[in-house]
Amino acid sequence: MPSTHAAHAARHLLIPFAGPRGPACRAAIGGLRLPNLSALLSRLSLVHEDTGDERSRSMPHERALAAALNLPTGDGLIPWAARAAHQLGLPGATPGEGWGLLSLCHWQVGIDDVVLGDPADIVIDDAESGALRAAARPFFEEDGIDLQPGRHPGEWLAHGAVFAGLASAAVDRAIGFPVSEWSPLSDAARPIRRLQNEMQMLLYTHPVNDERTARGALPVNSFWLSGTGALAAPPMSSDAAPELDTRLRTAALHDDAAAWTAAWQALDAEALAPLLAGATAGAAVQLTLCGERSARRYALQRLGLAERARRLLSRPDVATVLEAL
Repeated sequence: MPSTHAAHAARHLLIPFAGPRGPACRAAIGGLRLPNLSALLSRLSLVHEDTGDERSRSMPHERALAAALNLPTGDGLIPWAARAAHQLGLPGATPGEGWGLLSLCHWQVGIDDVVLGDPADIVIDDAESGALRAAARPFFEEDGIDLQPGRHPGEWLAHGAVFAGLASAAVDRAIGFPVSEWSPLSDAARPIRRLQNEMQMLLYTHPVNDERTARGALPVNSFWLSGTGALAAPPMSSDAAPELDTRLRTAALHDDAAAWTAAWQALDAEALAPLLAGATAGAAVQLTLCGERSARRYALQRLGLAERARRLLSRPDVATVLEAL
């Protein structure tokens, strides 16, 4: 059996989309019953708050994760792609080199707007992703951009000087909005906007999309650029990263209140219960709650007897905490 110390080792849990943007999910906050979160908040102290707004290119959970990993945290310039390239040992994955993450996706073309769909909805495999990258690669090379496979099918890592200082919006920030609202509009981004248009024409008639359409799958008709920037130094090991629990993401992005509520209840029972046990045993646990605007990090601190008693008697209101995110 594991020792008590091992069972209650230091942990840091980071929860994105704890406070959602959609009106249906926000209306559901008041009805949440999260006893473990409530008990945790009565034991932990707020030690850091990152207050922003819904117009930041980087999501609050990205900023919190980047800070824990000692990555640059400039808005829209958290170098996730450069970090992934370094982890994969790709050519050019050295400090100072510009990288970007291209997520294959389906742009929903309407009468007035072109809306970004969730890349997770396209469900693509390695063979399809590789075939599309082979077709796209010559177009990118004309602009001095090298395309490499990413960590997952449907993700490409792009290496080129253009990405070093080009701020880009997180894909989770842009999903469900008109593409024009979050696309980089600077002169430096002109090659990227042109490549997006060229990819739309190329992919429209590609055999991969013919096969996808025939089996009822969404066609891949463009890409989204995010994770741009350059590393200032070799990245830290992932051992320093908090545990990222993303189970609220899909329901929050689709404003599905029932699914979001169910996901929160499961998270409370399965992830927060052991964290509460650790806090009760005195382990150095941390909890970071993130929403659309802000992130709040809570940690166990030494408190006097009177303060501990006061907190246990007057627990923070969970709804108030989540609504503030």
